[in-house]
Amino acid sequence: MFFKKDKNEDNNISKVAALLIHAAKIDENFSKSEEAIIKQALLQIGVSNENLEKIFSDGKKIEENSNQILEFTKEVKNMDENDKIKIVETLWRIIYSNKEADIYETSLMRRLGGLLYIDSKSMGDIKEKIRKEKIK
Repeated sequence: MFFKKDKNEDNNISKVAALLIHAAKIDENFSKSEEAIIKQALLQIGVSNENLEKIFSDGKKIEENSNQILEFTKEVKNMDENDKIKIVETLWRIIYSNKEADIYETSLMRRLGGLLYIDSKSMGDIKEKIRKEKIK
């Protein structure tokens, strides 16, 4: 689990949720399947079932009240490499949940690659892996 138990844990993970929610909303079609993908990812990185709805709700509020993604990416940058990759895979799963990536979604992922210090080849490999998963 990435997050240590401290008083900022919920706020930190809520910012990660906000990033995932932002990706889901960028195409102006935030679906139930995208919500399910986000919640599953939050569980995988250590959010408890009891805390899931609160973290998700807090993430929605943070995303709605923010005009930049930098505050969201700061939390992901601090994750270990495996959790960071899980988040990037989740971002691509959200994007490909409707089978297509639009220009706003691909632009967001290019920006996030730079902000998260993920090289273009790695980002492309992750994208292709998830795209192939979704075509099956």
